[in-house]
Amino acid sequence: MSILPDWRIRELAQAGMIEPFEDRLIRTAEQGHVISYGLSSFGYDLRCADEWKVFTNVHGALVDPKNFDERSFVDLQANAIIIPPNSFVLARSLEYLRIPENVMVVALGKSTYARCGIVANVTPLEPGWEGHVTLEFSNTTPLPAKMYAFEGCVQLLFFEGERPTVTYGDRGGKYQKQRGVTLPRL
Repeated sequence: MSILPDWRIRELAQAGMIEPFEDRLIRTAEQGHVISYGLSSFGYDLRCADEWKVFTNVHGALVDPKNFDERSFVDLQANAIIIPPNSFVLARSLEYLRIPENVMVVALGKSTYARCGIVANVTPLEPGWEGHVTLEFSNTTPLPAKMYAFEGCVQLLFFEGERPTVTYGDRGGKYQKQRGVTLPRL
């Protein structure tokens, strides 16, 4: 199994792996400088959509993955989000992914956000999985922290190998073909 370079990621993206797909690393847009997104040398910088779920303690809810209480967050649609100090937000990728059956993907946080105390959860995307990526970000600082929609938020690393006996799609994984920010499922 080896990490994929830009040319191989481009081939797979053009075959439907990433939609929409940016063929190069974008650092500026109409509004000026942006947190980079698009194809890089050995990865792809994914963008956040403008859908956010910010965790809050307003209702005194308990966060329990087996019995998730939707009152534990506030839904927002915005071009930017302020994450409260020592808090957490869920987002989704702008891009929809269809991971080939012989590819494994790992999502890692971008250093621009990490240097501001915003940590992205390391997320695997298994062979045969497809959907919007639900992304998890923690503000580890004692200060409010800002994130931006439609700009880079995590970097994807792609590894190609032999097809496993059973892919995520084969076993009908619980997050298969998810759209939007998806909450924990059993």
